[in-house]
Amino acid sequence: MLSIRRGKDRGHANHGWLDSHHTFSFANYYDPEHMGFRSLRVINDDRVTAGAGFPTHGHRDMEIISYVVEGGLEHRDSMGNGSIIRPGDVQRMTAGTGVTHSEFNASKSAPLRFLQIWIIPGRRGLEPGYEQKHFESSERTNRLRLVASGDGRDGSVTVHQDVAIYASTLEAGQSLEHTVVDGRHAWLQVVNGSLNVAGHALEEGDGLSLSQPGLLDIRAVRDAELLLFDLS
Repeated sequence: MLSIRRGKDRGHANHGWLDSHHTFSFANYYDPEHMGFRSLRVINDDRVTAGAGFPTHGHRDMEIISYVVEGGLEHRDSMGNGSIIRPGDVQRMTAGTGVTHSEFNASKSAPLRFLQIWIIPGRRGLEPGYEQKHFESSERTNRLRLVASGDGRDGSVTVHQDVAIYASTLEAGQSLEHTVVDGRHAWLQVVNGSLNVAGHALEEGDGLSLSQPGLLDIRAVRDAELLLFDLS
């Protein structure tokens, strides 16, 4: 079964300092038809004004992935980690038995846009953990670059779930293919630009899911950036 989740239909919250679109139910946005997809629980497209951010708050039993699209995300947590995450970086935080962290726009003048992604872990009560890696633009251009996986293969960050997450920047006119095998499921999220996927026109913020074996033919109508989730 193939399904499309249009960006315009997502939940939306504008707090002034934060403008966020929710692909799935989150916080005050609740839609029983969109509670997640397989182990993928949250995709929030967050835009944070200069100097603002999320003060210290807690999480438990979730794999939290941050993917920066524009600007710098300053992270600090109760495990002692502190870093600035920029485009090309992928950060994974295992909340496990409990962590607290803060996230702020690292700039006092420039905007920040990042995708906040939550994956339900394979089991509860994991030891909290942190990992951050950088993937060069050349690794992601016109190809699917594995950036997160259940076994950390190919230099990806390790997520405690049976999932593979790919990132790509696809130039206009270029194409990619991804095969969804029996027993697997795929979610494609358009970060920027315009795509044609399996004959469907997709724009920034749109998502497409496939829950049957098949080939996803991904073509860039305009320069585009995407994330592709392969899930059990």
